[in-house]
Amino acid sequence: MAATLTRPTAREAFVRSALRECARLRADPWDLALATWVPLLALALLAWMFSAGVPRELPVAVVDHDNSAVSRELVRRLDAVPGLRVAARPADLTQAWSEVRAVRAFAVVHVPAGAERQVLRGGSAVVFAYYNASHQTAGQAVLRGIGEAAQATSAHLVRREVARVGGAQAVRQPPLRVQATVLANSARSYEHFLLGLLFPALLHLAACLAMVGALGRELRDGSAGTWLAGCGDRLLPAVAGKLAPYLLLFTAYGTLSLLWLAAIRGGVAGSAVLLVAAQAAMYLAYGGIALLLVGATRNMGTSLSLTGLYAGTSLAFSGATFPVQGAPLFAQAWSQLLPFTAYLKLQAQQLDLDAAWTASLPLLGTLLLFVLVAGGAGLRLYARGARDPASWGQR
Repeated sequence: MAATLTRPTAREAFVRSALRECARLRADPWDLALATWVPLLALALLAWMFSAGVPRELPVAVVDHDNSAVSRELVRRLDAVPGLRVAARPADLTQAWSEVRAVRAFAVVHVPAGAERQVLRGGSAVVFAYYNASHQTAGQAVLRGIGEAAQATSAHLVRREVARVGGAQAVRQPPLRVQATVLANSARSYEHFLLGLLFPALLHLAACLAMVGALGRELRDGSAGTWLAGCGDRLLPAVAGKLAPYLLLFTAYGTLSLLWLAAIRGGVAGSAVLLVAAQAAMYLAYGGIALLLVGATRNMGTSLSLTGLYAGTSLAFSGATFPVQGAPLFAQAWSQLLPFTAYLKLQAQQLDLDAAWTASLPLLGTLLLFVLVAGGAGLRLYARGARDPASWGQR
């Protein structure tokens, strides 16, 4: 009777568990580091590494076998492109390949002999561009810059030659043009693109590891019985209280990362409230995943390994770096089993595209579904391990 009267309420059990976890964090500098200064330091390092925004002065080699006014105009315009720098002028392609192999140039531009003669005869000359696709980001940026320089040179030559033959009045705009408009990230900033992926990728992995460690440690150290007894054997409030410090901390870090991304872009295109809610929902979802992994394995080391496999592959299978449409069925299924995938879609909608909030609610619902399904199953499994002394002490 006395035990029943003194049993803590669910709220009291939650608070006791949260305070106990905070005290344990303060007593362990390494676990405290994983939950506090290590994620913040990693965010700061990533922000510093990509602070240039867009690639500048990417080196290219130019092999000019024409040595004409046309080729010199092209070289001048190549060097004028902000993202390019004519770093070498080898005499032939053999020397140019050496520049590429030594990674002193990301591309080779070859102007063949007779290019200007072809242009003056009213024909068209072909300029060859070879780029290093093993450095995909730099190679694509270089190729785009070469295309811009070649297009500008071509337009200049057309205006000059038409005006020379038919007079200034003969110069007119081409009958068909393509006007391309960038819908999001108009500056083509790699800082915005990469940090938008790396910030949440880093934080959700660190959060999942920290929560798996917090739950697994009670089983490993055999302290689950004492912990639950202090919470009146109220498992749900006890687990919620244990995970609450991590959920609050990493939601705060995620909000800071969103503020940084918004500062780069100049604001949030859609709903800032939805973005923050999605951050919190994502960490809740990974809290459910952590509970499921620890409950299923009852082994802290195995759980941490599975966390690295599951959360560590999120970026590769999210569809943000490489589209999963048309990929093998396993890749498509794995992508849908990651809360990170749903979060990134919502982030793109609200941070960059100004999507209606109704378009993002299903994605927010997907994140909460992970909480219910993974967390619900994990709670049942974890309850068996936490109340079974035979499961304690596994490393």
